[in-house]
Amino acid sequence: MSDFSSARSVSASGMQAQAQRLRHLSENISNADTPGYRRKMISFETALGQGDSIAKVEVGRVRLDQTELSQIYDPSHPLADAGGQYSGSNVNLLIELADAREAQRSYEANLKMFDQARKMSSSLMQLLRN
Repeated sequence: MSDFSSARSVSASGMQAQAQRLRHLSENISNADTPGYRRKMISFETALGQGDSIAKVEVGRVRLDQTELSQIYDPSHPLADAGGQYSGSNVNLLIELADAREAQRSYEANLKMFDQARKMSSSLMQLLRN
């Protein structure tokens, strides 16, 4: 595998990982008001391809955030206990939006690297033709 295709492959794996991350972040944001919802978190792992020493990014297992669920006082809510409270979610919108911005920027950085490797490969091919 050439260096250019290796660079594109690594960048593509990074874009796929960040896209997965954005998907889970959007699920968290959309379920922020769902009672009992636990925030989903993913981790990234290094994966070596078959037969080469190129390390790619892979999404690890999806885990649920085990921090305490917020207790909401609303005696009229159908899930409220005798004290008038029910468990909300543990999603903090500020954290989710910051993580989404970070994932978006990481995706864009991988996209620029992919595009740069493509341009360099095309330029090299053009030089070899002349």
